[in-house]
Amino acid sequence: MASLQEQLLKAGLTTKQKTRQANADKRKKNKQKRSGVQHEATLQEQVKQDLAKKKTEKAAKDTALNAEKKQQLVAKEQHLRIKQILEHHQLSNVNGESEYNYTFAAKIKKLCVDAITHKALVNGRLALCGWDELTYIVTAETAAKLAELDASVILVQNNKVASEQLDEDDPYADYQIPDDLMW
Repeated sequence: MASLQEQLLKAGLTTKQKTRQANADKRKKNKQKRSGVQHEATLQEQVKQDLAKKKTEKAAKDTALNAEKKQQLVAKEQHLRIKQILEHHQLSNVNGESEYNYTFAAKIKKLCVDAITHKALVNGRLALCGWDELTYIVTAETAAKLAELDASVILVQNNKVASEQLDEDDPYADYQIPDDLMW
């Protein structure tokens, strides 16, 4: 039985030139397959390069994830430290009849304190701090420490200290202005 090429030649569907070209292409492909050692070496190099590239990408991704986790851990640690400072240094037993108004979370709030605490808040010896929807009364030194960690914790910290000394030339000396108006 004749090959397909011979049958196509007899039928006139192809020429001798085309069959020679097809045979030459077939020999070249077979030769390349036999000498595939060199081709495989280039494939191995390509695979090594791809692996090295993926390894460096993974290392960069891991470094970014570690930095993010470390940042979250630092934020959590700072949150717990602020909470601990507030709970440890808060003043208690300051309830009284005098009202002190302040804003917390865009709301006006009232705090009933005694007269001594009210005066200390006005004069800046005490400060109000807010954390997790709770209000804490702390000393000015504690408020300064908290401001170093997170300034948004401080709700009220007056910097002025009331002086008992009056200016003799003041025309309004007889008209005392309250330090904290009740509204």
